Amino acid sequence: MNIPLPRAHFAEVLPAARLARVEILSDFAEAEPYWRELERHFATPYQGYDFLRLWQRHIGSAAGVTPCIVAGLDAAAAPLFLWPFGRCRLAGCEVLQFLGGGHANFNMGLWRSGVAAAFEAAELNAVFARLADSADLLRLCNQPLTWNGTTNPFALLPHQPAASSGFSGALIGDFEALLRAHTDSATRRKMRNKQRALEELGSVRFERAQDPQRIRQVLDAFFKQKNARMRALGISDVFANANVRRFIEAAASEPTAGSAPPIELYALSVDDMVVATMGGIVGGGRFCGMFNSIAGGRHAVASPGEQLILRLVRSLCERGLTGFDLGIGEARYKDLFCGDAEPLFDSFLPLTAKGRPLAAALRLGAAAKRAIKQHPPLWSLVRAWRSLRARLSARV
Repeated sequence: MNIPLPRAHFAEVLPAARLARVEILSDFAEAEPYWRELERHFATPYQGYDFLRLWQRHIGSAAGVTPCIVAGLDAAAAPLFLWPFGRCRLAGCEVLQFLGGGHANFNMGLWRSGVAAAFEAAELNAVFARLADSADLLRLCNQPLTWNGTTNPFALLPHQPAASSGFSGALIGDFEALLRAHTDSATRRKMRNKQRALEELGSVRFERAQDPQRIRQVLDAFFKQKNARMRALGISDVFANANVRRFIEAAASEPTAGSAPPIELYALSVDDMVVATMGGIVGGGRFCGMFNSIAGGRHAVASPGEQLILRLVRSLCERGLTGFDLGIGEARYKDLFCGDAEPLFDSFLPLTAKGRPLAAALRLGAAAKRAIKQHPPLWSLVRAWRSLRARLSARV
């Protein structure tokens, strides 16, 4: 059972003279002025106010997550940082973790420019000490060591490598030059052959879906294609959950605060059939891929997913974006433009004596997961078991 978290003010001065007050907020509206200000400074797109507000509305609340938003202010009440935490109950403990769940590939606080680089571990610990009245431990997963060249201050705290890395790449204005830098002539010839093969099946169209009706059509194709793919792999389809679907639909179609919806949605079609999709968010000159799908059947041999990525990256270069990522985890399709591994880390930090055993158990579980994923023979066995389970389930 989640107990409503009251708003609390701490007036005492913390170790850094510039940090005069900490506020713990349980309401998005109260945090919005601070949040909007810091979005323009140092943050990943996954910690955007609109993105996480929609996530909390459609997913977090139904899952029993209570916002526990930590804001640090200077003497003039201007925000220095904001940590978008949510509180949930796990194994009898109250746990704080980043809002966004598995839909946020990268988790980090929002910081005023210049503050993140100057923050010290003692300051972090002083703030965390104030959170012991709100929770038993911090479970902070998939945090980037650096973002846009600045070190994540939470890397100063005890941590361990995450199970997988993120994968990204730099973009330049000249797409053809970028493609030549990442491929040889034989690879580009194969790409052209696949493009011709797809064109032989019908009229090919790449688009960013923005009309509400078209967004619904593309998402319908995505949900069906993703479900079929997950069943084939023997993996539970998170997108089959009604709350998750409502979140994705809202984040792709609802304008917020006078701006475009947080999720950009792209599709590649042959005649009237959507054969590949990609959804992502943009911030700080970087496109972050969130989800994708491809159609099976006769279109699959022409690699529609790869063809969508080629067209998408071209459009991003033309927009002047400077970074592109395809999220967490190794996958062959990421190699083309996302060859740079970005190390991620997890922290499981007890705030009370009650939280220490669970923090230790979470550390061990996360380490075991990483060991399996980083050991190819073991990971191959896991995937083989999933595939066998999927085939057996299909026969029932």
